[in-house]
Parts: sequence; C-alpha cells; structure tokens
Amino acid sequence: MSERHQEFQSLLKSNAEAVEALLERLLSAEVEAGEIARPERLLAAMRHGVLNGGKRLRPFLVIESAALFPNVEREAALRIGAALECIHCYSLVHDDLPAMDDDDLRRGQPTVHITFDEALAILAGDSLLTLAFDIVAAPETRLPDATKTALVLALSRAAGIGGMAGGQALDLAAEKHAPDEDGIVTLQAMKTGALLRFACEAGAIVAGASAEDRATLRRYGETVGLAFQIADDLLDLTADAKTMGKATGKDAERGKATLVSRRGQAWAEHRLKELVTEAEALLAPFSHRAGILVETAHFIANRRN
Repeated sequence: MSERHQEFQSLLKSNAEAVEALLERLLSAEVEAGEIARPERLLAAMRHGVLNGGKRLRPFLVIESAALFPNVEREAALRIGAALECIHCYSLVHDDLPAMDDDDLRRGQPTVHITFDEALAILAGDSLLTLAFDIVAAPETRLPDATKTALVLALSRAAGIGGMAGGQALDLAAEKHAPDEDGIVTLQAMKTGALLRFACEAGAIVAGASAEDRATLRRYGETVGLAFQIADDLLDLTADAKTMGKATGKDAERGKATLVSRRGQAWAEHRLKELVTEAEALLAPFSHRAGILVETAHFIANRRN
C-alpha cells in the first residue's frame, strides 16, 4: 500500500468519524431555537437513516476540496458536508420505499420503512432534506451570508428537479421505457452525479475560490460522479449482497438499462481507467495539494462496495 493511499484511508476514516459525531449532535433530542418539539419516533427514524455507518464520501469530497485552498475553516466545510450527507441519506430513505426501489436492506441493516413504517420513512426523509438547509443557514456555520446563499442555490439545484430528484424520476420511467445511451448518461448524471459534483464544487464555494477553480472542481466532480456510477453498476452486476450491504442484481432483474449492461464489463473497466486519468489531468493545476483528491478518484473507480 502506497504512502498516499495510507494517508487517504486515514483521512477517509477520520473525516467519517467527524461527520458522524456532528450528525449525532445535530440529530439529538435537544430542541433548537424556533422549534416547538422533536417527536421521539420521527427523530429515531431520522437517526436510523443517517447514523448507520457508510463511507461519508460526499462530505469527504467537500472537506478535501476545501482543503486545497489556504485559510479555510475546516469546521465550516465539515458542516456543509454534514448538510450534504443529510440530503444523500434522505434520498436513500425514499429510494428504499416500496413505491420506489423497494429495498429491505441498506448498509447491512433493515431500511427505515421496514424498521418503522412507510409514513414515518417519508417524514424522516422530508425532515432530513429540510435539516440540510437548516445546517447551511445556521449561525454555527461560520461563513459569509453571500457564501451561504451560493451554497443553498447550488445544493438546491443539485438535489431538486434538475438534479437528483429529477434523475430518480427518469430512473423510474426507465423501467417502462428504456432510454438510449444519451438518456442513460443524463439520468445518471442527475440521480448520482449531481450531489457528487456539488460536493467538489462546494469546497471551492466554502473557500471563496475563483470562478475558474470552482469550474475545475465542478468538472472533477462530474468525472468522479460518472466513475462512481459505472463502478456501482459494475458492482451490481458482479458483487454479492453481503459485500454491498444491500440487494444486488436488481437492475438486471428489472430490465433496467445501464451503460455497463449495454457495453459490458470490459468496457466498464477500461472507461473507469480513462475517467481516473481525466480526473488527474483536471487536478494538475493544484499540484501536490491535490494528492488526496487524485487518490479519491482511484478509490471511487476501484471500490469493492
């Protein structure tokens, strides 16, 4: 194992622990100013959907993208990462519902609607989505108001009709009418890629970086987002449920078209190598400071779960 890879693994673990600790505090029973009460069972469902492990890759990308720039307050980047993780987890809670992907297992545990019920799972997802913007706007997130506004706008567009939620709608429609390859690329860029793209761009926003650096990190996010989806589709084809912590083979079972199902495993493995090379080229202007993000691209393309 290379020194850089060891550093990456150590940072991934320490950042995940920091995000987990922050989410634990944010999802405590303590009522915040302006709130009336925190219903116990709803809070328990939210915690079940969030505090269940995971690599916390999206917050990691926020934190490490921000770390490319000098004088960035790490706590602010951590809080934006936690907000993004709330949106990611809300999407998983809703995706697992019977009306959507109908999954009973998530990260090796029963899903929220199985542990509680469908209505509470819907409300837990709604509450996590709302909490994300609470975290961005809260005074504890020590960023200029203009920066918070830019983050709210970018996150809204990544998560909403033109991003993740819209991508999920296209994904559901694809079960009945298979899209062509351009349609698959658009669907996946929205459903999976939009939040990963935001994660990388958010680091630049938090840092108050130039428009050029922000665009570079946005393109890097798009590149690793595509790599993430291809790797995910490859794992759905080749991995088992125990390794993944969720059901596998569901895309083939539903006849859902993916780039991997159309092009094959050999193409997918070659394309992942190309995407890593593209990610490295995008990060070249940041020189040695981007070493961790380069390693992240390798990790995403070669992940096993």
